[in-house]
Order: sequence, then C-alpha cells, then structure tokens
Amino acid sequence: MRLALSVVFSSLAGYLLGVDTVNYKTLLLLALGGYFMVGASNAFNQIIEKDLDALMNRTKNRPIPSGRMSVTTAFIIACVFTLAGIIILYAINKQTAMFGAISIFLYTCVYTPLKTKTPLAVFVGAIPGAIPFMLGWVAATSDFGIEPGTLFALQFFWQFPHFWAIGWFLYEDYKKGGFFMLPTGKQDKGTAVQVIMYTIWTILVSIIPVFGFTGKLQLSIVSAVIVFLLGLWMLYYAFRLFNVMTEKAARQLMLVSVSYISLIQIVYVIDKFIR
Repeated sequence: MRLALSVVFSSLAGYLLGVDTVNYKTLLLLALGGYFMVGASNAFNQIIEKDLDALMNRTKNRPIPSGRMSVTTAFIIACVFTLAGIIILYAINKQTAMFGAISIFLYTCVYTPLKTKTPLAVFVGAIPGAIPFMLGWVAATSDFGIEPGTLFALQFFWQFPHFWAIGWFLYEDYKKGGFFMLPTGKQDKGTAVQVIMYTIWTILVSIIPVFGFTGKLQLSIVSAVIVFLLGLWMLYYAFRLFNVMTEKAARQLMLVSVSYISLIQIVYVIDKFIR
C-alpha cells in the first residue's frame, strides 16, 4: 500500500504541474487508476516470485507464500485490477491508459524475470517506476513532450541510488532469493561510486527547468536553490555510504531518498502555483 500511495502521489504532482485548471474528477480518476495499476503490478509480481518470496525474511509473510491467499485468487485480483486501471485511465485519455499499460507490462514481463538474471533489471525497473510522475502531466494535457520527459528523467535517475541503497542493506536477504540488485553484484566501492554518480545526475536533471529549456515546466530561482540543496542532502548520504560502506548508511540513504523525491515534487507544485 505504501508503494501504491507513493505512486499516486507522484501522479497527482505531475497532474498539478501540467494542468491549467484543476479538474477534481480527473484527479480522482488518476488516483484510482494509478492505484489499481500499481496493485496489478504488485499482484503479478508476487505470483511470479511466490517461491522466491518464501525464502526471504522481508517477503515470506506476503499473502501467497504465507498461505493466506491462493495463486488463483491473486491472479483474479491482478486481472481485475489491470482492467479497472486501464479503463479508468482511458476515461481520462488514451495516452494515459497506454502509458499505464506499458508500465504494468514492463514491470511484470521484463523487470520481474530479469531480477534473478542480471543487475540490469534495475535499469528496466526504473522505466515503469519513472512513469507515474510523467503520467500525471500526460493526464492533464493529453500530450507527451519535453515537460513530461523531464519529469520522467528526474524520477528515472533517482531510482538508481534509491534501489541500490535497498539492495545494499537487504543484500543477504536478496541473495537467499537469488536476486541481483547491485550494479557490481557486491557491496563494494564500485557500487557506491555508481550511487554517487546517479545521485549527481538526479540533481542536475532536477534543476533543468530553471534554465527555461523545458517548455511550460518551469522553476523559479528560489525553488531551484531549494531543489539543489535537497539534492546535496541526498548526495551527502551517498558519499557517506561510500565512506563507511555499512548497511546502516545504506538504510539512511534509502530513507533520505524517499523524503527527497516527495519534497522535490512538493516544491515543484508549490512553485508553479505561487510563481
């Protein structure tokens, strides 16, 4: 539920950034459709990984491996959620429904199977993970251009340090399930360096709107400074992971990254309405 709510939050932020006049019916449809889409992706994921989930402490109590729900029931829920999500998003516009469907397909059919094959799964998973922020803008405008592309890029780059931090402090647990999450496959300096580099890319993308290159997506100088400082906050914890290389440092980076992306989106939205 926490993941679904964070996705809905990103979608609503993107909608508010793209809309001229808020349509509360569209806002509600976007929230419901987005929630169903994430639920569908999670359900299919847990069906596919049911045997592996039973091996890991973090997932062994999920409904299927714990025996609280049958695979058949989960599959029915996943299908109902998929249809409900696509229909609801189509009621907004067909572009929103299309991107929602792409998100489910990539997460379920590409990202999930790759998790036990290669660390490149994180790259693939970052694509559906970056769609929600962009999806809100598309729902507001029925258009995909430089603005939603920038929102997509911001959330895309952010996911690498975020998920590598998770992969770091859950390394032993992931290993039980045979998941390859870290770019080098190990908790080493190479992984930590890549965490730093992708954090820097995230910061750079986040301040692009202040330069006026991103169409209607703009950012005032004051807000750009705030966004930049928030980025430095996250970068500090990325460097801290590099220096101490502990699971505690990775967990701290993960928590900071969650706060960072939410605060960035809030700053973007507030800046639009007070600028």
